[in-house]
Amino acid sequence: MINLQSMITRAAGLNPAGVATRFMGREHNWSQLENRIARFATALGTLGLKEGDRVAILSLNSDRYYESVFAIPWAGLCMVPLNTRWALAENSYALSDSGTKVLLFDDAFMDQAGKLLFEIDDLSTAIYLGDKECPEWAEPSEALIASNKPATPSSRGGDDMAGIFYTGGTTGFPKGVMQSHRAIWASAIGAIPEFQMTQESRYLHVAPMFHMADFAGSMGATLRAASNIIVASFDAAQTLETLAVEGVTHTLMVPSMIKMVLNHPDSVTTDCSRLEVVLYGASPMPKTTLQQFMERWPEVGLAQAYGQTELAPIVTMLSVLDHRIGGARLHSAGRPTPVSDIRIVDEEGNLCPTGVCGEVTVRGPHAMIGYWDKPEQTEKTLKDGWIYTGDAGRFDQDGFLYIVDRVKDMVITGGENVFTTEVENAVGSHPAVQDVSVIGIPHEEWGEAVHAIVILVPGQTATEEEIIAHCRERIAGYKLPKSITFRDEPLPLSGAGKVLKTELRKPYWEGLDRQVN
Repeated sequence: MINLQSMITRAAGLNPAGVATRFMGREHNWSQLENRIARFATALGTLGLKEGDRVAILSLNSDRYYESVFAIPWAGLCMVPLNTRWALAENSYALSDSGTKVLLFDDAFMDQAGKLLFEIDDLSTAIYLGDKECPEWAEPSEALIASNKPATPSSRGGDDMAGIFYTGGTTGFPKGVMQSHRAIWASAIGAIPEFQMTQESRYLHVAPMFHMADFAGSMGATLRAASNIIVASFDAAQTLETLAVEGVTHTLMVPSMIKMVLNHPDSVTTDCSRLEVVLYGASPMPKTTLQQFMERWPEVGLAQAYGQTELAPIVTMLSVLDHRIGGARLHSAGRPTPVSDIRIVDEEGNLCPTGVCGEVTVRGPHAMIGYWDKPEQTEKTLKDGWIYTGDAGRFDQDGFLYIVDRVKDMVITGGENVFTTEVENAVGSHPAVQDVSVIGIPHEEWGEAVHAIVILVPGQTATEEEIIAHCRERIAGYKLPKSITFRDEPLPLSGAGKVLKTELRKPYWEGLDRQVN
């Protein structure tokens, strides 16, 4: 049976004495880790949960986060990793929407966890993953592990749901992507050839562990029984220090992280001689950053991954060799992974010839089950086994995929997906705003920046700062408009009455290699 819990038993069998996790001075080998996960699963089984019930995680990166990702399915339950950058209202919605029963949290989210526990009816238990004094309304994870015997791993797996991963929604509300055990496993299998990890590899978790991008690296490291080196969150100086001290061989970062690392003065002197491959994704690498990386660390391989949460998440990869060959392919998203079947279709669903742009559709064992409790949105995205990505692209004659526009109304900023409807709802709730359209515009550091185009109610006034402050109470910080343009003329509309965002984006992207990230 393909399942997440078998990844752990396999790793413990392959490399029992090898380092499994290292975090803040704590270290566990694969045999110890398997035992801890099995004991934690037993504790979860005492909480009155039934098979498939949801357990959420709201925490910064840690070894205990990694353990939780596997203890939850070991107990036959379903994980709900929460976005650590979300506002309280967004996390509250996700927990209520998913019917989550148990919340795992750390020190960084103690206040929020307390509010969520008393606010959400279905939420019955909170488990503390931190190192300080456990609040009286929660259960300490270490005590639970110590006081329970190891559980036999659940037989759930294959096409059973392993997790609900919340992403932005076109309706203004986050939607939960249901991913199976098989999908998460298959995506990792598809990426292994290009990520090039072995049992001796040391994978650095510097991207947030709730994000499916890190899941790809994490699962790959687990399948290889490699070492997971973990830092709580990204910091350029700490990342460089960890690369050197821990002898990191592999990591995953979004381009904005890579740029900050390269621009840190310590990057010139830091010993990165063990570093073999840096995988990047979520947005393309700016040309200047790519050149800077190759000049600074010419022996380190770069690989790019393109995908989305609905595909667990990797669809294509631009290999280390492709980066070294260079040329036009550097503007591409690479070739399909071994598990990805990709076709480009027109508006009627007909196959587009090579070189002709259409919507990118994907099928494979890594495709989502659907959106949690949203059958209409599922029907629009998942058709006859094909995921309609919302990205417009084309294939060249060598099989490289080029993303040229975005059908789906979304901005990718700093590796985070922002659905413009969410932002438009927040901006539009300001009493002085009559109409608003949100687009992504080029940004040197973040790839794209959220930009709002606003028409005010006649006779009303509002400043950029006032509108952004109004939005800050309603949506996460990374979703806030970074800039606002005020205009008097109506927004351009199609014959069907839809705002022509392609026209709104055109002045900002004109002359650039990519029309979107």
